[in-house]
Amino acid sequence: MTSATVGVRRGRLQGSPLARRRRRVFGPFLAPALILYTVLFMVPTVYSFYASFTSWDGFSNPRWKGTLNYDHLRHDPAFKDAFFNTMKLLFGCGIFLFVLSFAFMLMLREMKGRKFIQGFIFLPHIVSGVALAAFWDFLLNHDGMLNKGLHSFGMGPVDWLKPQWQFNAILLAIVWINTGYYVTILMAGVDRIPPYYYEEAKLAGTNSWQRFRHITLPMSWDVVGTAAVLWTIGTVKIFEFILAFSGSQGNLPTTNQWTSAMYVYGETIGGTSPIYDFGRACAGAVVTLVAVVVVVVVLRRVTSRDRLEL
Repeated sequence: MTSATVGVRRGRLQGSPLARRRRRVFGPFLAPALILYTVLFMVPTVYSFYASFTSWDGFSNPRWKGTLNYDHLRHDPAFKDAFFNTMKLLFGCGIFLFVLSFAFMLMLREMKGRKFIQGFIFLPHIVSGVALAAFWDFLLNHDGMLNKGLHSFGMGPVDWLKPQWQFNAILLAIVWINTGYYVTILMAGVDRIPPYYYEEAKLAGTNSWQRFRHITLPMSWDVVGTAAVLWTIGTVKIFEFILAFSGSQGNLPTTNQWTSAMYVYGETIGGTSPIYDFGRACAGAVVTLVAVVVVVVVLRRVTSRDRLEL
């Protein structure tokens, strides 16, 4: 059958009465979701772009300020710390997270009782970030569980939470919290690969790395790409764990532990003496949003391949 014939048949199907009725049904079902999405997400996003060019305290009318907020960001050490830490989370933490998730996925794939282990490592992802921060502090503080364990072996104590190490502890906690989630996503992609591919590969004398490289990765590549995009978007939302772990009695963490979300909070209503500079906070949010969009576009291009049929 020629491509022209296929095109003619497809055109006939799309122009059939049944297809037209289906298209008319889509509108009423999609309209509520589209309206809700526009009101709650698109309108605030567009307004944030406008507010980033203004001086606005969130109460009075915004006053046009031009690009002064963006000029301020170029010289603001707090924003530089926040943006750099967000990039560390996105790339440094992300690479380690995905390597660890792939390792767990390969280990669990043929393990008995994998559902229990998978649920166990997924558990931190569904627990409140505030509760996890309290546990992490209990684990790492001077009199915490880790130092008590070291003391039983005649070692320590170690100051795990000294300023130059504290953000590294946050990075490690973020990996711990999210590993189970991405293992679950990757496992869902790998489980749909027919077992006979692996059986034939084993008969051909391949090792584990060759099966992963030539079967597992190519046939789950679309899932890997989706997971990478989800991680990129989720990175800019990391907030409550850092606030609960590093803040104290209403005070904000030091700026060298801020992320982009923390910067927006700190420039608006955060801390014991809020600044209420919504214009500058919106400018920081816009810069971060543009950076994330660029990363997502690059990821989609890098991970875009012809889907392999299973």
